[in-house]
Amino acid sequence: MRIYLPATLPMLEQLVADKQLQPPGGTAFALTPALRESYASGDTEELEYAAMREASRASLRLLAAALEGEDKTAPRRVVISADVDDVTLRPELDHAVVKVTGQVNWRQIAAVHVDASEAEDAVRGAAEVIDAADLGDQDAELALGDAEDHELAWFAPQEVPFLLELM
Repeated sequence: MRIYLPATLPMLEQLVADKQLQPPGGTAFALTPALRESYASGDTEELEYAAMREASRASLRLLAAALEGEDKTAPRRVVISADVDDVTLRPELDHAVVKVTGQVNWRQIAAVHVDASEAEDAVRGAAEVIDAADLGDQDAELALGDAEDHELAWFAPQEVPFLLELM
């Protein structure tokens, strides 16, 4: 199953260094039967994009925690696409949520999606208000929309070490 793992740049650096990643709480997102049923229409590509978008929102939550502490993480959303067999559906949490058992290995990585530097201000703003957006705050929703207006750039796994060097 293709899964989408929310991450941060330090997590991506750790994945490159260790050649494996333990998703926080084992949480990932995927095109699940519940997600497919929740949409009136849409092909597989569109629905996978919806799952990836949910992972990018979860990346904002990880960034929010990092930005609150001493971590000087660049405010960029990171989503890691991987092909994993051992997942458990979690429809009680959300339509696209799955739980990954164990580590995700480098050889399972299909692609990495990262914000460009132009998105940093919008992403920082969205990370600061993600909880308020979840609770329906209109201004927070607008800030979230500003970040989501920036498309994540796509990188092949072999490009990721070079990407990180250039940052």
